[in-house]
Amino acid sequence: MDRFPLIEDLEARARRRLPKFSWEYLASGTGDESSMRRNRTALAEVVLRPEMCKGILEPVTSTRLFGVEYSAPIGIAPVGLTSLIWPGADEALARTAAQHRIPYTLSTVATGLIEEAGPAADGMGWFQLYPPRDPDIRADLIERASKAGFTTLVVTADVPFASRRERQRKAHVRVPPVIGPPVVWQAATHPAWTMAIRQHGMPRFRTLEKYVDANSMQQMAGFVGANLGGSLSWEYVRELRELWTGPIVVKGLLDPDDARRAVDAGADGVQVSNHGGRQLEAAPSAIECLPPIVEAVGAETAVLFDSGVRSGADVARALALGADFVFCGRAYMFGLGALGAEGAAHAHRILSDGLINVMHQTGCTTLDDLKERVG
Repeated sequence: MDRFPLIEDLEARARRRLPKFSWEYLASGTGDESSMRRNRTALAEVVLRPEMCKGILEPVTSTRLFGVEYSAPIGIAPVGLTSLIWPGADEALARTAAQHRIPYTLSTVATGLIEEAGPAADGMGWFQLYPPRDPDIRADLIERASKAGFTTLVVTADVPFASRRERQRKAHVRVPPVIGPPVVWQAATHPAWTMAIRQHGMPRFRTLEKYVDANSMQQMAGFVGANLGGSLSWEYVRELRELWTGPIVVKGLLDPDDARRAVDAGADGVQVSNHGGRQLEAAPSAIECLPPIVEAVGAETAVLFDSGVRSGADVARALALGADFVFCGRAYMFGLGALGAEGAAHAHRILSDGLINVMHQTGCTTLDDLKERVG
């Protein structure tokens, strides 16, 4: 903690340790990346008013969501191609979630296998669904997630079409990877990442291999592009409600009317998010969209938040504006890139310790107290 007390410290070290193509995949946004910058700037502008002379405080961060007790209102957001960023990432993230009793969301296009990640998360697993167009694949994925112990289904709404992500194009991020001299050189000059690849193998969409020729990454990439996403509608969400018996969260909403439609379609929660600034450069910051959505549906359903969170103070800001739970993707991946398999746990300690410190500084004993400290 003395060397890496901030998520930004992990970010800087991860940038040095990861090959450029891996770093660009993790850190880039889309277009001019103004949406990413707005996320960070808007979060920093949310101020909390301290209340002093509260005596001895013992802040409580544990909270219940969808009937499950979590140690803190901080979860691991879904990330695709996780092992391209850090080999063995999903195993490490699931282990961190189990150890700290926080949610871990496995993406459909992560590289961990659904049947391995669920048990490893020990009841803390959520599954993020990129909506398959084929109803048989959809039903099978949902059944596999349920059998593997995932408790909550997260439906991603904010990828109606692949974004351009120009930085990734310039860094030659490809699926499958094009193994040419630049990629070979980057791997050779980043030995920690390369050693981890040797241990865990090349990144693969392991959960999806059941549905396509697993020996051809080219075919797999074509399958993902042709069969996942681009088909989500409110009727689709209603159909999912018939298939999934646990809680459903619709992720990636910025409009209160969309949040209302999600609730009407049967969602148990909505996640305010602009996909970390990776889809639409003209999108508003996620945090500015949070209060109107809380006002619209917060009395009826859980409101979750992600996009741009880098500290315990950011977690507190989102909670203060009405979020029930806050998720981070890049923060945990920066930890893995910086410190290897144990880095996700260190990232979580930074976030949770920071939240507790903010609660002390503002005179808050409970998470709900934070709502009285805005402004």
